[in-house]
Order: sequence, then structure tokens, then C-alpha cells
Amino acid sequence: MRRLWLLFAQTVTVCLGILFIVATLRPDWLHTSPVAAPPLPQASATAEVSYARAVALATPAVVNIYTSKQVRVPVVPLPRDPDLNRLFRELPGFSRRKRTTNLGSGVIVSASGYVLTNYHVIEAADSIQVALSDGRQARAKLVGADPDSDLAVLKIDLPRLSAITFSVDHQVKVGDVVLAIGNPFGVGQTTTMGIVSALGRNRLGINIYENFIQTDAAINPGNSGGALIDTTGRLVGINTAIYSENGGSLGIGFAIPAAAAHKIMDQIIATGSVTRGWLGIEPQDITPDLARAFNLRQDDGVIIASVLKNGPAGRAGIRVGDIVLKLNGQVVYDTIGFLNQIAPLPPRQEVTLTLLRGGRMLEIAVQVGVRPRITKP
Repeated sequence: MRRLWLLFAQTVTVCLGILFIVATLRPDWLHTSPVAAPPLPQASATAEVSYARAVALATPAVVNIYTSKQVRVPVVPLPRDPDLNRLFRELPGFSRRKRTTNLGSGVIVSASGYVLTNYHVIEAADSIQVALSDGRQARAKLVGADPDSDLAVLKIDLPRLSAITFSVDHQVKVGDVVLAIGNPFGVGQTTTMGIVSALGRNRLGINIYENFIQTDAAINPGNSGGALIDTTGRLVGINTAIYSENGGSLGIGFAIPAAAAHKIMDQIIATGSVTRGWLGIEPQDITPDLARAFNLRQDDGVIIASVLKNGPAGRAGIRVGDIVLKLNGQVVYDTIGFLNQIAPLPPRQEVTLTLLRGGRMLEIAVQVGVRPRITKP
């Protein structure tokens, strides 16, 4: 019996060894018929991400703008001393006239030929030339401009113009994908992509009225006045400025929102200029030190730093040191917000200012005036 058990054990060991060798060297011998391997799990199909349709819709409406003007340049370097500098400039023959050129971008906003761009693109230009994406060119005339918001409207006379679609109803959000189209460095029409980095940027010292969209889509010199569009090809902003230490894009660009640009554009087309409300006061933000000095429990509102003697506020009895808390019942938070509350008010409309004067609350009615146009020297 023991002998039989040893024989059985040896036989099983030999069979297992043979099976191991065959499974290692020729595993196909173990299958009498081929069996298809189970399919590997497939990743869920995703649509290819492309913004070609949006670019194709917007590109025909984005134009390149070339301007030229005559400037006087000194024939020799000017001294650094301000008095000597001024004296040298008054000498006859010290300077000569030179023609300079500038470039930028613009957006066709109407099939009738209106083009929206930045004011600084066409400022003081003697001639303005517009080049379309299809190769056509035309001389443009200036319809009107608004230096306070850095916007201008041009007019060209060409047939079959493609106008861009404004995105005035769509609420732009931080994180939205946007595309910037323009003519950076004069290399030709170019599209860059990024996202909306922030909204409501102000206090940048670029314009008087600032409410910028910030984006990291590459914006470079020559992009000014070009289109910032969403992924459907609608205009969400007019590219205006960049933050840069070397003149190139650092991923911080600013665009005027389309809704604000549309309102200003309509006024310029209708009247040639923009009319804004004005009270004839200089507001100042309430700092923590001012809040303590006036025993304020909050830092909302603005303090009146100066009052124009014959301005609307001066005639109504507004005084220096008054603290404006509300305008027509709407809370005044800071200087920028206050100016933006006043700007859209129509002239001769009466508004109510809620003030704090000497610890007492007052309500004073003021008739809105027209903001004077400030001309650059």
C-alpha cells in the first residue's frame, strides 16, 4: 500500500511539472479552440475641444487699424534740466516735423460700417486706414471719441461687411474661456486663448471710468481695440490695456465690458460724443483714520474733498467735509462706485444725496449737470 501511494505521489508531481512547463513555454497547447480575449474597458468618448467656429464667426468683424500723424522731434538730445529743456524747445530750428505711424485693432459693430476701437489707438491721428481680414482696405473717418473710457467710433464705406454679435445679456463669469483677436506687433490677425481672471477691475490709472474684465489671454501691443469673444463668437469686451514690465504680455490684460462699450458707442453714433452726469465735487474714499476722526461706525461712503463754487453741488449747498452715504437711496461704497453712479444720470435730473454733516443726517436735492470735457494739452 505504501508503495502504491509513493507511485501515485511521484506521478502527480511529474504531471504538475509537465503542466507548469507547458503553461510557461506553450500556453496555446492548453486551449482546444481559440478564445477571444475580453475587450479592454474603453474610456468614454469626449468631443474634441475646438474654438474654430467661434473664431470663424468673429474674425471677419475684427480689423487692423493703421494711423499716422505729424510730430515734432528735436534734432539734438534735450537737456534734463526742465528750464533748459523748455528754453531749447522755443529756439527756432531746434525741432523738425516727422511722420509717425501707429497700429491697433478694431471691431466692426454694424454692417453700415461703424468700427469700435480704443481712443488711444487713433488719438491725434492725421489719417486712419482700416484693413479687413479679407484683404480689403479703406480710409476711415472719426465719428466721435470718449477719452474718459478710452473708446472711439470710426466709419468706413465698404460693401458686404460682417458685424460682430454683442454679448450684452450674457453674464461673464470668472473662469469663462475667452479668446482675444487682434493684430499684435503688426504681425497680422492673431487669436489667443485664456480665461476671465477677474471682473470689475478699477483703480488702475488707465481711464477715468474703469470697470475692466481681466484676462490671461495674451494681449500685446497692437491688440488694443480688438475683440475679446466667448466660445460662441460673441463680443464680451474690447481689449484695452496690459500690465507689463517689459512691454510684452505677462498674463494680465484688461478689456472694457461689451455692455458698457455698447452704451457709449450708441451715444457717440447718435451725437458724436458722450454725455455724463456731473455734480461738481471731488469725492475721497473714507480711510480708517478718517472714519475714526469723524466717529463713523462704517467705512462706506465718500467724503467731499472739494466743491466747485458754481457747480451743481455747490449751488445745492453741499460743503467740504460732508460725507455722502447714499445717492437716490442707493448706498455709496467708494469714490469709483460713486462716480459710476453719477455718470449715467441725465442732465437736469434731480437726485437726492443722503449726507452726514456734523453728526446729523441730511437729505439734499441736487440737479445733475453735464460733465465738462477735459482736453489734453
